[in-house]
Amino acid sequence: MPLDVATIRQDFPIFRRTVRDGKKLIYLDSGATSQKPEAVIQAEGDFYRLHNAAVHRGAHQLAEEATDAYEGARSKVANFIGAQAEEIVFTKSATESINLIAYAMSNAPTGSRFALTSKDRIVVTEMEHHANLIPWQQLASRSGAKLSWFEVLPDGRLDLNSINSVISADTKVVAITHQSNVLGTVNPLEAIVARAREVGAVVVLDACQSVPHMPIDVKKLGVDFLVFSGHKALGPTGIGVLWSNQLDDLPPFLFGGSMIENVTMESATWAPAPKRFEAGVPNMAQAVGLGAALDYLNAIGMENVFEHEMQLTKYFLEELQKVPTLKIVGPLDLENRGSCISFTVGEIHPHDLGQYLDSQGIAVRTGHHCAWPLTRKLGVPATTRASLYLYNQESECDLLVKAIVDAQRYFA
Repeated sequence: MPLDVATIRQDFPIFRRTVRDGKKLIYLDSGATSQKPEAVIQAEGDFYRLHNAAVHRGAHQLAEEATDAYEGARSKVANFIGAQAEEIVFTKSATESINLIAYAMSNAPTGSRFALTSKDRIVVTEMEHHANLIPWQQLASRSGAKLSWFEVLPDGRLDLNSINSVISADTKVVAITHQSNVLGTVNPLEAIVARAREVGAVVVLDACQSVPHMPIDVKKLGVDFLVFSGHKALGPTGIGVLWSNQLDDLPPFLFGGSMIENVTMESATWAPAPKRFEAGVPNMAQAVGLGAALDYLNAIGMENVFEHEMQLTKYFLEELQKVPTLKIVGPLDLENRGSCISFTVGEIHPHDLGQYLDSQGIAVRTGHHCAWPLTRKLGVPATTRASLYLYNQESECDLLVKAIVDAQRYFA
């Protein structure tokens, strides 16, 4: 069902402000972080105003209310991705979630399916965000494992022709993005997961650009670990999610209060998952805010969000390709792609273009988008990226296209 975008936008206070000498805000940078509806701002504020206490620790009413709110948010996240509550770990970000997995593997005892040695291989792709590349580089360095990767083709797709040699018999981990934050490419998980299963490899999925934009069911994906960030899904900053149905087999990597079962002066034992991965007082208000964000998305319906974005992306791709000298970096059609669109415009440096667009009230992202190896592979110093969400409209796409045309004259 078509979204009533005009009504949706009324739920977001930031769209009532102006920028750059009174210009209307055109926000096309949701791939970096999404804007927040009033319901999320209210939920986070109400936690501090009415229920603030350390979760899992006190016997008083506030502690009970805080714990109920925090664990209720965990259940909401689980339901949103088709999981069980005990499979959800709250972190401060998706980046921390990936580092948690990598460092926990470092702590895995010899002989564990998660322990890596110099005989093992870790597989990534050339399109990974640094957050899903550097932790694996570091794990490879610590363990002696070999790091291999899928290459990216000129059309922005992965080269799977060599899948059997890239995911070889010695592969222990396959870490891959679900949707590229630069290209918009949605990767063919079925083939990759099937090959990983053949060799017994663990699959880690970076779902930061997919969970906020399309229906996700972890049972259907078939991966072992999935991470996403709250702030890209209408939620607060400071809250990330790690999902896995294998948490009980993974050792902790942060130690302290709340994650222990028993402690003596000589040793300690760990609480069951997910608590063993949530040392210290967690980001409670942020988790509650994320729960409110997912309530908001559920009320709209993720199928409706996805359909709206695909219709808008189709329109946007067509309009952008009418601009002389503009070159889209990534797939030019809707087949297995999302709503992040990166491009270059002639000889205009993306940073200069971004500043010009900002002067017109249009917020986009410029640079290498934390994917430096990808931009090097594509032979571009940087790109301009426009990323869409449920609150964007065709008229905003039109204004960006017009501003790009004007920029060409300005920089001529």
